[in-house]
Amino acid sequence: MASGVQVADEVCRIFYDMKVRKCSTPEEIKKRKKAVIFCLSEDKKCIVVEEGKEILVGDIGVTVSDPFKQFVQMLPEKDCRYALYDASFETKESKKEELMFVLWAPDQAPLKSKMIYASSKDAIKKKFQGIKHECQANGPEDLNRAYIADKLGGSLIVAFEGCPV
Repeated sequence: MASGVQVADEVCRIFYDMKVRKCSTPEEIKKRKKAVIFCLSEDKKCIVVEEGKEILVGDIGVTVSDPFKQFVQMLPEKDCRYALYDASFETKESKKEELMFVLWAPDQAPLKSKMIYASSKDAIKKKFQGIKHECQANGPEDLNRAYIADKLGGSLIVAFEGCPV
């Protein structure tokens, strides 16, 4: 079911910037987004970037010690959101970084919010061409390292964000 919700150009630009890793200077790498959260505009007609809800690569080790934990804490307890998370993980063979799309729909969110976010998911996913990994979380217990590792590659994953799983 489509909701008719539009996706802001800034959301598409952020996705492209996170997806395309150019050879960058150390300063440019620090400004790259590790995680970003999107919400519906006040009139519920457009998916926009939620102000102040991002983690930059340059913040890791400076103001953010555990980017995944910080990301989960940024999600609202009683409302839905979309998010992109640039997951760093290891298999037995290699280290990888891949984007994950998250639909956050906590059990405590209003039913109307859950319905509009669920019905608008296709609009944002169509703009996010090439996303390999997706998950829906209904509470913080769904966003643990083992669950995310399973979504990224199951038993092949030996570490997520530098921590063994």
